[in-house]
Amino acid sequence: MPRVLGIIAEYNPFHNGHLYHIKQSISQDNSDCVVCVISGNFVQRGNTSIIDKWTKTKMAIANGADLVIELPTVYSTSSAENFAEGAIKILDELGVVDSISFGMEAKDISTLNNIANVLYQEPKEYVTMLNHELGRGISYPKARESALMMYLNDIKRYANVLSGSNNILGIEYLKAIKKQKSPLKPIGIQREKVYYHDNFIVDDFASATAIRKMIINRQFNEIMKVIPRSSYVLLAQELQKGHYVLDLSKFQDEILYKLRTMTIAEIKELTDVSEGLENAIKNAADSCNNIIDLVNIIKSKRYTQTRIQRILIYTLLGITKKTMDTSKKVTPYIRVLGFTEKGKQLISEAMAKNPKLNLVTSVKKFMETSKNKQLKEMLKMDIYATNVYTLGYEKDSWANLDYTNKIVTIDDIKGAKRK
Repeated sequence: MPRVLGIIAEYNPFHNGHLYHIKQSISQDNSDCVVCVISGNFVQRGNTSIIDKWTKTKMAIANGADLVIELPTVYSTSSAENFAEGAIKILDELGVVDSISFGMEAKDISTLNNIANVLYQEPKEYVTMLNHELGRGISYPKARESALMMYLNDIKRYANVLSGSNNILGIEYLKAIKKQKSPLKPIGIQREKVYYHDNFIVDDFASATAIRKMIINRQFNEIMKVIPRSSYVLLAQELQKGHYVLDLSKFQDEILYKLRTMTIAEIKELTDVSEGLENAIKNAADSCNNIIDLVNIIKSKRYTQTRIQRILIYTLLGITKKTMDTSKKVTPYIRVLGFTEKGKQLISEAMAKNPKLNLVTSVKKFMETSKNKQLKEMLKMDIYATNVYTLGYEKDSWANLDYTNKIVTIDDIKGAKRK
C-alpha cells in the first residue's frame, strides 16, 4: 500500500512556498501520493479566490498533488474551527490517507498540540478565564489568546503563537483530529522566510497576500520570481481570458442590495451574526455604497474585519446558521476536482474500502441519484457559489460550470510542466 499524505490549502494562488511545503512534507513523511483538499471559489479569510477552483487544481497537480478534492463552500468560508473540521472529516472519510501536513510559524508542533489539547478538553479554569476576557468586550480570538496565555502560564513559549495565521489553522487541525479520534498523523512544516500577511519578497518567496497585490498591480516580473512556472502559465491564461475575481468588492452591489432588501430578522439568521450585530449591519448597509466603508463601519474591537467579510460572503451566498449547523453534524461528500493516475488509483482503493463513500465525480449524477438531502443541499451551495463567482469575471460569465467542467487530469495542464 502506498503511503498517502494529506494537505489542506487554499492555493490562492499556488506559489513557491506551497511547492516548498509539498516537497518538505513528502520528504519527512516518505509519502508516495499527495491528496490536497482545497477551498473553492470563496475562501476562509473572507474573500474571493483570485482564480477559480479548477485552475487552482491544475496548479496543484502540476506541482505534486495526485488527488485534489474541493472543500465544500460551507466549510471553506467558515471559521478556522469549522474549516479544519470539514477538511479533516474528508481526509478521514477517504480511509486511505496516513498523515496530514500543514505549515506553521511555530518552531515545533508540540507547542501547537499543547494549545489544541486545552481547546479540545476545555478545562473549567480555562473556560472561566475565557468568559472573563469575553466580558471585557474584546473579540473572541483576542479573548481566547489571553485566556490561553493565563492558563498555560508560559509567556515565553506561547506568546504570539496565536498571531500566526498558519499556527491558528494548525491548532484547529490538531483539535479536529482529537475530536474525531482520527488516526491521521500530523506533520508541521515551519513556514520559511515570509509569513501570511508579509508584503515583501525574500529570495524567491512571497506570501499569497503579496502575490495577489502584485496581480492587482500587474507586476508580472515580480510574480514570475515567486511562483512556479506552471502556476505562472496557468495564471496568465486566466488573466488573459478575463477569468479572475480580484476580491470581494466585485460583488459589493449585490451584497448591498441583499442587505438592503433583507429584514433585520433575516440578517440575524446569517452565520456569525450575534449580540445585536444585525442592527449595525443593517444601518451600515443603508448608509454607504461600497464594501470598504461597509466593513469599516461595522468592524470593532469585538468583531474583526475577517469576521465581517465572512458575514458578507454569507449574505451573498445565503449561508445561514441552519446551513452551518448542518455542516457540523454531517460527514461531507468527497468532490473530486482533479487527479493523476496515482490519484485515480487512490479513489479506487477508497471505494473498495468503503463502497458507500459519498464520492462526487459527476455533479449531475450525484444530484440525481443521492438520497442524502443534507449533502445535496451542501452541493447546491457549491454550484450556486460558482454561478455567483463567475459574475465577477471580466468576460464569459457562464453559469453551471460545476456541471460542464470535467475532472482535471495531467493532460489538461497545457504548457505547465509537472514538478
